[in-house]
Amino acid sequence: MNTALDFSEIDGGMLAEVGGKAANLGELTRAGLPVPPGWVLTTEAYRQVADGLETGGEGLAERARRHLLQAPVPAAVHETIVKHYAALGPDVPVAVRSSATAEDLPFASFAGQQETYLNVVGAEAVVEAVRRCWASLWTDRAVAYRESNGIDHAAVRLAVVVQVMVDSQIAGVMFTANPVTGRRRETVIDASPGLGEAVVSGAVNPDRFVVYSREILERHAGDKRLAIRSLPGGGTERVETTHDGLCLTDAQVLALAELGARVEDHYGAPQDTEWAIDADGTLWLTQARPITTLYPLPETTREGLRVFFSVNVAQGVMGPITPLGLSAFKLISGGAASLPGYGPADPLDGPPFVSVSGQRLWLDITTAVRSRPGRAILPRALTLGEARTATVMERLVEDPRLSLVHTSRRPFLRALARFAHRVHAPSRVLMALTRPERALAYAARLGGELDKRLQVPDSATPAQRLDHAERMLAGTFPTIISIMPIVITGYGLFALASKLSGVPLAEMQDVLRSVPHNPTTEMDLELWALATRIEPEPFKELPVAELVRCYKEGGLPPVAQREITAFLDKYGHRGVAEIDLGVPRWSEEPAHILGVLANYLRMDLQQDGGADLAPAALFAKGAEQAQAAIAHVVTQARRRARWRGAVARFGLRRTRKFAGLRELPKFYLVKTLAAVRHSLFAVGEHLVGLGVLDAAEDVFFLDLREVRAALGGGDLRAVVAERRAAYEQERRRRHVPRVLLSDGTEPEALAVAAADGALIGTAASAGTVTGVARVVLDPVGAHLEPGEILVCPSTDPGWTPLFLTAGGLVMEMGGAMSHGAVVAREYGIPAVVGVPDATHRISTGQEIEVNGAAGTVTLM
Repeated sequence: MNTALDFSEIDGGMLAEVGGKAANLGELTRAGLPVPPGWVLTTEAYRQVADGLETGGEGLAERARRHLLQAPVPAAVHETIVKHYAALGPDVPVAVRSSATAEDLPFASFAGQQETYLNVVGAEAVVEAVRRCWASLWTDRAVAYRESNGIDHAAVRLAVVVQVMVDSQIAGVMFTANPVTGRRRETVIDASPGLGEAVVSGAVNPDRFVVYSREILERHAGDKRLAIRSLPGGGTERVETTHDGLCLTDAQVLALAELGARVEDHYGAPQDTEWAIDADGTLWLTQARPITTLYPLPETTREGLRVFFSVNVAQGVMGPITPLGLSAFKLISGGAASLPGYGPADPLDGPPFVSVSGQRLWLDITTAVRSRPGRAILPRALTLGEARTATVMERLVEDPRLSLVHTSRRPFLRALARFAHRVHAPSRVLMALTRPERALAYAARLGGELDKRLQVPDSATPAQRLDHAERMLAGTFPTIISIMPIVITGYGLFALASKLSGVPLAEMQDVLRSVPHNPTTEMDLELWALATRIEPEPFKELPVAELVRCYKEGGLPPVAQREITAFLDKYGHRGVAEIDLGVPRWSEEPAHILGVLANYLRMDLQQDGGADLAPAALFAKGAEQAQAAIAHVVTQARRRARWRGAVARFGLRRTRKFAGLRELPKFYLVKTLAAVRHSLFAVGEHLVGLGVLDAAEDVFFLDLREVRAALGGGDLRAVVAERRAAYEQERRRRHVPRVLLSDGTEPEALAVAAADGALIGTAASAGTVTGVARVVLDPVGAHLEPGEILVCPSTDPGWTPLFLTAGGLVMEMGGAMSHGAVVAREYGIPAVVGVPDATHRISTGQEIEVNGAAGTVTLM
């Protein structure tokens, strides 16, 4: 049991033990920052009670609070509190505040989860407030917060800070970075008369000030109708006020901003602080904690303001990527960059425009934003795949800090020419126009050649496996991207048909329904067909975990065992978040596929439409609608001129032949990643044998250089454990910006939100549907009843089995040519993509209307 300590006596070891605000404020004292005098720190006696509690279960919080409030304060602790309190003077008002070891963490602030008691007067009152602070570790909200952040209840400890009260005339909070836009060094101050509790608790509309580079950018007066003030003899009261105007002078605002800058410099990170100004005008810092909601800045060595685009958001992978997955992507992108002539000196480094932040991938697109060709091409390209990002880009070009610097088109044209030459674009386009079947055969032949190249002999050494993996990662993209000139030809003819006919592209989307040669669509339809052939009984009766066990042990009925194995032989390289080399594939963890099959087999398609609801029937119906749409466009073109009709028909037939190939390069790339993963898993087993790792899968928490170095021996288990913990923390991050500036600004946060009841996005698949929303954040184990509207952050091919029963689709990410939009059109599902905060603003069970032509979602 530790006794109370004067704050100035805390040494480094004690700081490490208690963590949280206590540690922060101790450092501030020694740094010479204006912290109130007379601080006292006590560690709690509650652990003798808490250690005997269960770490979960109903009533945990209430039972823990009851035990702590009933337990006597140990005599030694009582004596020390009284002694140190008396040393402050007679009946000095103090604040009694919590400081938990799970507080002020890099990924979770725990702000307000434990209790604070203000203006406590008298020794016994202080002792009782300390006891109540201990008990507040087990408030319902604190327990729920720890649960949501994956923190073990039994591992948390709580100390109490006793602080001399500042009789504040004005108080509030200050962020040293803008918590809404993310802009670093832009100080945001909220202020109100009285104690800061009014601002912190949200009980008052405070004045707001925004400061950047010693300039006050904004002054906004709140109504400040309430103030919390200290009462003589202890306690506080809430009083109504009629304070007109601003409660801080410009000089005080600038002094606060300067103090915030000093605190941030001391900790090396943006801070969320509380402050107070007393009757003498003295400014006090009463609390400092890191701002945990800011997205970390991408790595860059380039000067000036940079613009970063999220690869994760574009690919629908919101979670982090494993270290080996990041390393593999750098190698892949290095191979891609070599095509236009910008390959890195060391392929393992990746090109300079690839950055990592928050264990996610970012592309530095500053050069494109600041060049004439980039400004012409980038918004158009993003409109097809990531429409919300295109809107952001249109606003960015108005920022004077991102003015044009690359005005010549020659470098761009030279790079484009090199790229076109190396992928044989002219001959591929000619082939697509004149010999379409040969173009399709070429795309299929690439797959066969890739399968051969991916083979690794069982006798290969770990070093040989690593050599092969690096060759495949660096060389596959330049090969498979040669399919894209064929695809672009199809979409180019689609745009040409629009011009010839006068029919807007938005009204031609039915042409793209149910296109052939799309490997993802073929996979989904094959999975459904599989469900119609296998024995239904075990899937209707057993939980998914039991189905997985039966399948792995060969215990499913014969047809099911054989058919599922055949499906996984063909498509088992796929999975959720499949762009990450470190993520298991369906062939390794078939729970998702078996769960989808179980959901299919539990449905009764003989109701509400019968066999017409079967995906194969819907796909065929979509193909009929596509032919009707082609006929309409051709008719409109023919009315202008007969030759226009003929060219439009020719073009749209080519469009339908080649549009589905859009998914093929990624299909081949993911196949490469799966094969490389399998080979590197064997390397991981070798490293386990050397004592370098504990488990073979730990290899995915090393990068490629580290894996090669590890073949010589060593011990990397501590490194892996640290990275696993960081990875798990990042998995809990709910928001990832789609565009981020190097000063921390998230440009999309500057946009005006849609009006209540009208969620605006991008039209992705025509049609209107009203139905019950189902918000899904993770497709694994998710179930969608026929007709329910899928609301999700984004999708990759691992999500698409859910589309087969969805009545509509709403996505937070994506554009008209993003993966989810393409598949939705093919299945004839009304879809709106790029809807900000859809998973937060829509609730499961809520009735919504999706208008896929207008790009709106209406909450009914």
